[in-house]
Amino acid sequence: MQFSHVPVMLEECMDALNLKPTGIYFDGTLGGSGHSYEILKRSKGGSLIATDLDLTALAVAKDRLKEFEGKTTLVHDNFKNFKFILDELGINEIDGALLDLGVSSYQLDERSRGFSYMARDARLDMRMNSDATLSAYEVVNEYSEKKLKEILYLYGEERFSANIARNIVNERAKKPITTTGELVDIIEKSIPAKFKKDGHPAKRTFQAIRIEVNGELTGLDEVLHDIADKLKKGGRLAVITFHSLEDRIVKHAFIDLATGCTCDRTIPVCICGRSKKVEILTKKPITASEVEREGNSRSLSAKLRVIEKL
Repeated sequence: MQFSHVPVMLEECMDALNLKPTGIYFDGTLGGSGHSYEILKRSKGGSLIATDLDLTALAVAKDRLKEFEGKTTLVHDNFKNFKFILDELGINEIDGALLDLGVSSYQLDERSRGFSYMARDARLDMRMNSDATLSAYEVVNEYSEKKLKEILYLYGEERFSANIARNIVNERAKKPITTTGELVDIIEKSIPAKFKKDGHPAKRTFQAIRIEVNGELTGLDEVLHDIADKLKKGGRLAVITFHSLEDRIVKHAFIDLATGCTCDRTIPVCICGRSKKVEILTKKPITASEVEREGNSRSLSAKLRVIEKL
């Protein structure tokens, strides 16, 4: 199928990055390359390093960004390896970076990827990197009941995590759970009817398993600090989150980066050695406009936070 993806809060992101002519930018979550294309177009001679774990996304981006040949470096890697990637390229500073932490529309819509609870006959997969060894199949069929319960509760904030984990283990004892539809049936049977009114009952469980499969929260705080360290003075980092777990990590990382000396005020000289590295430009996160929310359901939960290097 065609790799299509509508970039969330496109104008807000471009404004947030405060693009400069000939600037160097990093797009850690290339996806459908919508944000990347506009960064290259609007920075007028700027260059871009973009990473993605999805080989299909990289192949499509190579074609979509061909008019900027020589200005674009596409890397098949996790954006969390940002520091290593820039070191390999010999780049010491960048003018800005963007992270869109959501799953692309293509990944959700492509049945074979197994991301969507709406695709009943898809094989359990959910890997953003098709070369990865861990998939949703292993999580569902091999994790212990205790570990499943913990994942569903921590990563999905699922109140019926114990019921779902127990029923998964019971069903897989009869035969392996191989499709998204089979997993959805188990989840629906595990949640009381009166609690099924707030969105699809499988949404939280699928989110939790996807986060586990792709290690989405692991190392996020660290890479935000790494990117901030590489920003030029006045350079900006913009991050779009789609659920409370990752938004909380981004919010706290930005607060930490914007915090200076923490010594007791009674001490005349700073001994902690901390200095304020950034200014938080979004005291409250930016959300999508009403027009965008009506036209792109994916933007409903999106939050944009921005910092600027001092």
